Amino acid sequence: MNPLNEVTFVAGQISADDLSDAALAQVKLVVNHRTPHEEPGQPDSAEMTEITARAGMRYVEIPVAGLPDRTAVERTLAAMDSLAPGERILLFCRSGMRSTAAWAMAERLRGAAPDDLRAAALKAGYDLSRLPL
Repeated sequence: MNPLNEVTFVAGQISADDLSDAALAQVKLVVNHRTPHEEPGQPDSAEMTEITARAGMRYVEIPVAGLPDRTAVERTLAAMDSLAPGERILLFCRSGMRSTAAWAMAERLRGAAPDDLRAAALKAGYDLSRLPL
């Protein structure tokens, strides 16, 4: 898990083992940006719902193929806005890049500065220099 800001983490594909670290970090919501059946062996939505529920977390699936579209960005923002004080969110996809892009585009809707978003993403290991923010 890589922090994007004080409440948001991003990661590549997660497993049940990863959720123990997420729970320690006060993650209460997990958002999956992978498309169903993106690659063989990835957990499906039912499995992820069960895994996250066992860890005491909520789960949301917001499939993104390529650049996040307006709907995916708005749904990501709604997920981020659903957090109670003190709760954190973990966004994931295959590598973390789509989730980072969706986060940055959602934060942009809130009025965050593009350069600040790109710097936070780069610190987490994701280069958004080509993303139109």
